[in-house]
Amino acid sequence: MDIAAWLHGLGLQQYEQSFRANEIDAKVLPRLTAEDLKDLGVSLVGHRRRLLDAIAALGAEAPAVPVSMAAPDTPAPAEAERRQLTVMFCDLIGSTGLSSRLDP
Repeated sequence: MDIAAWLHGLGLQQYEQSFRANEIDAKVLPRLTAEDLKDLGVSLVGHRRRLLDAIAALGAEAPAVPVSMAAPDTPAPAEAERRQLTVMFCDLIGSTGLSSRLDP
């Protein structure tokens, strides 16, 4: 998604430089809040509202299929991975009596 073109389409191209300087892209855009927009220099309430409404509309237009879908010919990942594990067990003589006398 071209953020600059999106802003131009909204008539809010004056914020393009601020969005670029703060690396706002299609991944970040849906998570922007009114406070974030203030930090970006969007001082007018009407402009913030237009941006938030346009962001919400983008979410409504999102495809139902995930964007990061793997190609059909991609092999499935391995189901399990073997790893070496070391276990140590110590048995102390009288540990039962010791544990009943001391706080765990």
